[in-house]
Amino acid sequence: MLVKLKERYPNAVINSITTSIGGENSEQGAKRFKEVLNHRPDVVFIDYALNDRSIGIEAAGKAWRRMIRRAQKKNIKLVLLTPSPDLNENILSAVSTLKKHSDQIEKLAGDFSVGLVNSYQAFREIASGGEDLFSYMAQSNHPNQRGHQVIADRLFRYFS
Repeated sequence: MLVKLKERYPNAVINSITTSIGGENSEQGAKRFKEVLNHRPDVVFIDYALNDRSIGIEAAGKAWRRMIRRAQKKNIKLVLLTPSPDLNENILSAVSTLKKHSDQIEKLAGDFSVGLVNSYQAFREIASGGEDLFSYMAQSNHPNQRGHQVIADRLFRYFS
């Protein structure tokens, strides 16, 4: 994504700071969100849904709302990301855990008027077209380069 942005905007100064911690859920992220805000970012991307399955939909929603409000208080632009797939769940199911988290994130984006990259919907469209998602995944719940490209293409729409 950063390479593509630098190609598109060769004269812009673009810094990408990753503050994520592997395996972290949104409650943990919300507790250390001040570290993110201390960088004084122009844009923050929030993406916790895969790991939020361990804390449940209510706790996740509460943590996401806390982070969104804190960023908005500082006038920081936000883009929320729905999850990438987990091959252990049926992505076409309307009641899967990840679908519920995805729906909640989509609603949060609307409620707070912030950006949304609906990665989950992109992969649902691929699967509903009959394509096997296995070729997009490095392991059951982490995309490979091809899968990351699906997400990056959606992200890049905000910078075009």
